[in-house]
Amino acid sequence: MNVHLPRAPLAGDDEKAQRDEIARALQAIEGRLAESVGEERRALIAGLERLLMRNGTEPAADGPRAGLSRDYDSDFVPDEAYRASLPDLQNGPASLIRGERGLIQHVGISNFRLPIRYHTRDNGDLTLETSVTGTVSLEAEKKGINMSRIMRSFYAHAERTFSFDVIEAALDDYKRDLESFDARIQMRFSFPMKVQSLRSGLWGYQYYDIALELVERDGVRRKFMHLDYVYSSTCPCSLELSEHAREVRGRLATPHSQRSVARISVELKGPKCLWFEDLIELCRAAVPTETQVMVKREDEQAFAELNAANPIFVEDAARLFCEKLAQDPRIGDFRIVASHQESLHSHDAVSVLTRGPSLAAESLDPRLFDTLHHAG
Repeated sequence: MNVHLPRAPLAGDDEKAQRDEIARALQAIEGRLAESVGEERRALIAGLERLLMRNGTEPAADGPRAGLSRDYDSDFVPDEAYRASLPDLQNGPASLIRGERGLIQHVGISNFRLPIRYHTRDNGDLTLETSVTGTVSLEAEKKGINMSRIMRSFYAHAERTFSFDVIEAALDDYKRDLESFDARIQMRFSFPMKVQSLRSGLWGYQYYDIALELVERDGVRRKFMHLDYVYSSTCPCSLELSEHAREVRGRLATPHSQRSVARISVELKGPKCLWFEDLIELCRAAVPTETQVMVKREDEQAFAELNAANPIFVEDAARLFCEKLAQDPRIGDFRIVASHQESLHSHDAVSVLTRGPSLAAESLDPRLFDTLHHAG
C-alpha cells in the first residue's frame, strides 16, 4: 500500500480534501495492521518506517524499533541457545506455502565456485576453478530448503581429488541433510589440454568447456559428461561451386567456412573410465578440423588443406560424432547438438541427434543454440 504525504499545505477545499484522503489511508493501514500477524505484520511496520524516513520523519519513540542500535556488533558471538531462537521460515509449516502445494523437481543453488582437483589421463592432477550447481526435489508439503546446506555438504568433500565416488558422497550428504528423494550435482570447468600445430611443431593450450553431472531420480543414479567441441566447417556445396567457377570460367573462388560448435553429452557406463582426453579425441577422430591454437604460415596452409579434405554439412557432423560415440562401450545414451555459425548466411545451421531416452527431449530450451556461440 502506498501512502503519499503532501509536500506543502494546500488552501481551502483542496487542503481539506487532502486531509480527508490522508485520514482514509491511515484508517486503512490501521485496519490492515490489526488483521495481520507474524511476518506480514513485521513487513508492514518496516514499510511504514521506510516511508517515514524518506519523508524526513523518525519512527515514533515508542515504536517497535525505538531505542535500537544501528552499530554493527563485531564482538557478539552467538551460542547454541541463540541459534535455536533464530527464525527459520524455510522449515516452517505447510501453512506458510504460497501458491499451489505441488512437488518442485529442482530447487537449490547455481554457480557457486571453488577450486577442485581433477585427475587427468596425461598430466596428473590439475586444480581448476569449478562452477557447481546443486539441486534437490522438494515435496509438496514442504515450504523450502536451507540452501546453504548444499554448499556445506559439497565443501566437506572439496579437498579430495575428484571422482564420481566423491560427488556421490556429497550428493548423499545433502540428500540426507535436506530429506529429499531426488538430487542433482553439476560441475562446470574449463579443461586445458596441449595441442600441437599441424606442421610447424609449435604447441599451445586448447581450453574445453566440460561439465560433469550426477543425477538421482526415483532411486536410480546416472552419470553424464558434457563437452563443447569447437571446429571449422567448410560447406561441401560451396566447395563444389568454387571448383566449378575455377574449372568452367577460370575464376578464383573460395568456399565459405565458419567456426562451429558441437555440444556432446554422454552417459557414462561400465567400470572403465572415460577420461576427458578420451572424449576430446573421439570428437577429433569424428571431425578432425578442430580450431587451432598456435599457427604459422605452413600451419594455416595445412588447415586449409584439412578443411578441403573434410567438407561437412551440419547433418554430417551429427552423424559423424554419432558413429564414434556409438562404438565406445564406456558410453551409453548420448546427445549431439551442433551449430554451424554461417559466414554465408545471417542465420546458423543446427542439428540435434539423440540416442537413448535419458537425454532425449520433445521440447528444447529456446536459448539452447545461443549458448553454443563461443568467444575466442
